[in-house]
Amino acid sequence: MLKNNKGFTLIEMLIVLMIISVLIILFIPNLGDKSKSVSDKGCDALVTVVQAQVDTYLLDNGHTPVNLDELIDEGYLLADQTTCPNDEDIIYENGKASVPN
Repeated sequence: MLKNNKGFTLIEMLIVLMIISVLIILFIPNLGDKSKSVSDKGCDALVTVVQAQVDTYLLDNGHTPVNLDELIDEGYLLADQTTCPNDEDIIYENGKASVPN
């Protein structure tokens, strides 16, 4: 009588699981590095938006705003646009928006 050999052996399954485990171990640590990079780029983009709104305010009113609250009160910014995704507050001094280094 012929034997039916259509399935995987236990050794083959263990080898596949070991390869998948090694790939996961290599992949997971890189996710943490990427999220920091994305957060930093998101913060840089938000600072650029705030600076653009400062420049728009200057064109509309002929002077720079005193602080970011003035931009919020006048409708140029939303209140949550003064804090980066990584919880750093955007600093506004002398007409320039930035984040602390």
